[in-house]
Amino acid sequence: MTHDLVTMGRISVDVYPEDIGVGLEEVKTFGKYLGGSPTNVAVAAARHGRNTAVITRTGADPFGDYLRSELRRYGVDPQWATSVPDLQTPVTFCAIRPPEDFPLYFYGRTPTAPDWAIDPGEVDLDALREATLFWSTVTGLAQEPSRTAQITAHEARPRESLREGQHTVLDLDHRPMFWDSEEHARAEVAKILPYVTVAIGNETECAVAVGHGTPDEQADRLLEAGVKIAVVKLGSQGVMAATADERVVSAPLPVETVNGLGAGDSFGGAFCHGLLAGWPLAQVLDFANACGAIVASRIACSEAMPTTEEAFELLRERGRALPAETV
Repeated sequence: MTHDLVTMGRISVDVYPEDIGVGLEEVKTFGKYLGGSPTNVAVAAARHGRNTAVITRTGADPFGDYLRSELRRYGVDPQWATSVPDLQTPVTFCAIRPPEDFPLYFYGRTPTAPDWAIDPGEVDLDALREATLFWSTVTGLAQEPSRTAQITAHEARPRESLREGQHTVLDLDHRPMFWDSEEHARAEVAKILPYVTVAIGNETECAVAVGHGTPDEQADRLLEAGVKIAVVKLGSQGVMAATADERVVSAPLPVETVNGLGAGDSFGGAFCHGLLAGWPLAQVLDFANACGAIVASRIACSEAMPTTEEAFELLRERGRALPAETV
């Protein structure tokens, strides 16, 4: 089976409070959800009808069984979400204090976690070569053997071998708590960039990859590194995408924020769907922006991923153009 999208990296049980606006010390009830950024991206794309899979690892415990069950429920192929003996499935707690305060607390990630135990020899390189899109993250480079596994996966998809429509995407999701220094992260990103055709990150994350500067300067540096599409998130100003031939900005779609976590993953899955559909870049960005906004207006991440029609409805409400085949 050829997958539309294969993602690689972090998975966890997300534990989100049902009491909104208070710190974790005051929360009395929680909900349990599938989590982990690249896993959420696979879920988001599956919600748009895409055939997705995730390469990851869990603990050999009931939480790991729960995550595989959730992957199947969301329509994500779980065959490469295998368990690792002697490690516990990570659990991530979040406090929800809108509009901007959503602190994360990672449990079961020190000194390591199962998804950092992905072994290079276990990666199905033939399946990766055939996948239309491959998505990995900077977090996956933070530890061995995951780092080597991710580099091996990218080496199986050299840019010059990609078919028309194939892309290799790097999410520049730099999380400082997972690294000993920013310089170390930058050095590892430099090993991956020669294989990447799409890079996505905010200004801070792009700075780790290619240095500080304006969003246009950062996009230019990513393009100079060989990336075909550079996506720089601009916060309250929206998001910009640059190629050798065009540079477009999608203005934000304001919503009442309930939980800002997961919006970027929803954006990523929707961006992949738009790429696969062959839409114009401006409409890919608008669609991805709409999906991110919808998740920001909901509590959960994976469970909150919108359908394609929900995103189209928001775009219609805000007067944004839809891809021609959907009008």
